[in-house]
Amino acid sequence: MTEFFISLGMSYEWAWFVATICGILLIALPLMLGVAMIIYMDRKVWAAINLRRGPNVVGPFGLLQSFADGLKVFLQETIIPSAANKGLFIIAPILTFTVALLSWAVIPFGPEAVLADINVGLLYIFAVSSLGVYGVVISGWASNSKYPFFSAMRASAQMISYEVSIGFIIVCVVLWAGTFNLKEIVLAQEGHGFGIVNGYWFNPLLFPIMVMFFISALAETQRVPFDLTEAESELVAGYQTEYSSMSFALFWLGEYANILLMCALTSILFFGGWLPPLNIDLIPWFDIPGIVWLLLKILFFFFCFSWVMATVPRYRYDQLMRLGWKVFLPLSLFFVVVISGFLMIDRGWG
Repeated sequence: MTEFFISLGMSYEWAWFVATICGILLIALPLMLGVAMIIYMDRKVWAAINLRRGPNVVGPFGLLQSFADGLKVFLQETIIPSAANKGLFIIAPILTFTVALLSWAVIPFGPEAVLADINVGLLYIFAVSSLGVYGVVISGWASNSKYPFFSAMRASAQMISYEVSIGFIIVCVVLWAGTFNLKEIVLAQEGHGFGIVNGYWFNPLLFPIMVMFFISALAETQRVPFDLTEAESELVAGYQTEYSSMSFALFWLGEYANILLMCALTSILFFGGWLPPLNIDLIPWFDIPGIVWLLLKILFFFFCFSWVMATVPRYRYDQLMRLGWKVFLPLSLFFVVVISGFLMIDRGWG
């Protein structure tokens, strides 16, 4: 894209700047539209599982319901509690929303469709996503209210606990692929299963950690059954209890952007990203753009997120922490040892 703007007569510096801004908008704007539509999909899945209709009035099939809700929230008054720390109170939802968007800079939508193709893409995502806890803690503390503060403490402990397991799971994938670059990880999965299946999920050593990654993603994004930060009977509405109008909406947008990110990472790390499911030339699906395959996989995993939310009861907090520290952490460490040992024997690393 930089070359295109240079051909229009721009200097290299201005061409690079404009191309970068365009690349950011090409990711951020569709992502915001996608968040609105997956909220609609979320509600439709819950309704179908509970034998209800779900949104079906605003627009055809209720497709404009999310936009109507967004307009309603936008027109509401922003209320800041008199005892709150006003500066931090306003910054917290902005921080949460911004951090949720930053990680998408290194997500590859195709062989060349990535904003920043860096060699440490996974480390970048891990570093940026860990900053999300600050927005949650600041919002709970700045509200100067008991229940948001309790929720913020729960959320920070929960996110930190499951990030440890996610980190070791990522180490297993990096060991097998031999790179932190997300694009190279996808390419390493081509024909991984008997030369036919694209993806690491077919690998008996990596399949268990894929399951752990998916469950840890539920906990990391505070989704059911790990939504202890928003336990209505205990904490009213969680760390965003005192928020209203667009401040409240930014938390929701950030939450769903993080959910989509986790769905995208599951697709990229274990299901071949933009690659078709099977590596067979006889099937004409190689003509389908890679971004379509990636979006279909993201939608599948988001459906799984919604399915779990509609069917699985909420854990107790002690069960949540026990699963993270006493089950997933030892298991993920075990698989790091097993996979590294297997690779040393198989590849002759000595």
